[in-house]
Amino acid sequence: MRIPITKYGLPQVVIYPGLCLLLMLLSILTAFFSIGLFLFLELILALILGWMLSFFRDPLRMVPIGDDLILSPADGTITDVEVVDEQMFIDGPAIRIGIFLSVFNVHLNRTPCPIKIENITYKQGGFINAMDANCGKINESNNLGMVRLTEPKEKILVRQISGAIARRIVCDAKEGQEFTGGTIFGMIKFGSRTELYLPAQSTAKILVKKGDKVKAGLTLLAKYE
Repeated sequence: MRIPITKYGLPQVVIYPGLCLLLMLLSILTAFFSIGLFLFLELILALILGWMLSFFRDPLRMVPIGDDLILSPADGTITDVEVVDEQMFIDGPAIRIGIFLSVFNVHLNRTPCPIKIENITYKQGGFINAMDANCGKINESNNLGMVRLTEPKEKILVRQISGAIARRIVCDAKEGQEFTGGTIFGMIKFGSRTELYLPAQSTAKILVKKGDKVKAGLTLLAKYE
């Protein structure tokens, strides 16, 4: 049976509610026990557990199949679609699609299409608001340089960026690995931003705009013509 909770969140799902449960037990065994305190802690436990289960959910998704598709690498809201200079992997002008993930979004990251991981670069940094389009230059980030396995075999960069709340980036992918489109490769815990970069000269037609809601492995960000 498939459990709809990501493996990345199992420690938090167990530890945080467990600490609250411990406080409840301590309240029973000490002079501080009262029905009111017990019910209050029980409510806090239920809220924490409910939020943890929601945040680390891993919903089943039927990934669209097609060599001409570029899928969203994250759930969230499109904050910007613009041409920028990207020198870390694209080595030139690139179309950047920024996605903001609130604490209520699924936070798993997925591959945008069948790809091979060419390069992974971790960059230390700050923790400014992930809604800021410039946070990718300032914040902690993990940068995955990819090459498409199907024509056109062009470069793609997916950047995992921590935010003001998010303080941990998780990435299972390794350099040299190959993935099908829509494969889970990591997550960013507790609010963040994910960016996808395509070469500016790419023939892919961008299908999203600022304000659009997207889902990882489901929403088409672009399609090759």
